[in-house]
Amino acid sequence: MQIYIASDHAGFELKNLLVPFLKGLGHEVEDCGASIYKEDDDYPDFIMPCAQKVAQNKGSFGIVIGGSGQGEAIAANRVKGVRACVYYGGDISVVPTSREHNDANVLSFGARFVNEEGAKMAVELFLTTPFSNQERHIRRVQKLDV
Repeated sequence: MQIYIASDHAGFELKNLLVPFLKGLGHEVEDCGASIYKEDDDYPDFIMPCAQKVAQNKGSFGIVIGGSGQGEAIAANRVKGVRACVYYGGDISVVPTSREHNDANVLSFGARFVNEEGAKMAVELFLTTPFSNQERHIRRVQKLDV
């Protein structure tokens, strides 16, 4: 499975932990940056290209990481065809629900709120949970890209 991953400075460390984890699971991973830690970088510079690659490559997934994950999800969701959800710890059921009901294709992390193990668990759940293909969910998702 093709995975695109990106982060700003706040998510840089977590991204660098997730890349080898994803490769170890057998996924093809393209790191969209940041490639160096730079405290004053801007998340859209990395998140937007990552989201565009997900949108252009049907069946691929994206993982974006920042301090809260919110700005990253907002940026990713500006790209037609991307459906980003946010996870920053706590109730993990939001992850499979986002896949089953919303066909989410980008998972956004708040690195200040989720630890490495929680992120790994969420990533595995996200990548292995299929979209439900229920008519009501298909109808709703189709309305997003008009």
